[in-house]
Amino acid sequence: MTVLLREAIGDRLRHARTNQRRTLREVSRAARVSLGYLSEVERGRKEASSELLAAICEALDLPLSVLLANVATDIGALESVELPETAERAEADNSAPRASVGSVEGGRLVPAVVGENLADLRLQPVLSHRMESSLHGAGAIFAA
Repeated sequence: MTVLLREAIGDRLRHARTNQRRTLREVSRAARVSLGYLSEVERGRKEASSELLAAICEALDLPLSVLLANVATDIGALESVELPETAERAEADNSAPRASVGSVEGGRLVPAVVGENLADLRLQPVLSHRMESSLHGAGAIFAA
């Protein structure tokens, strides 16, 4: 399943805003962006310009570099999820194994250690909802 960059950015922006218990109205005023447009950005319907992203990030007191790093991590985790037939093909091709993302329990992604120590722990709560429908339909299996 392909996730668009605008969807991943929107999910992370909404996550940051709701974690701060702030409303769309508060953030839109602080960022000087219309409420409707901010809502569209958060839902992944509109592609935000770099200036707009910078204004929203400033309003959320969220460094743009942190937003983009989190989005890159989310997308990387989604790309590392392989369907069983793809994993078999990779083994046959002697391809390098991909990092383990975690497991699915009760329809939710459970994080796993991706690297060699706890500093490499990757939590992927934001985009996991986008994977649920495709995972259940495809019967994908996660390895922890």
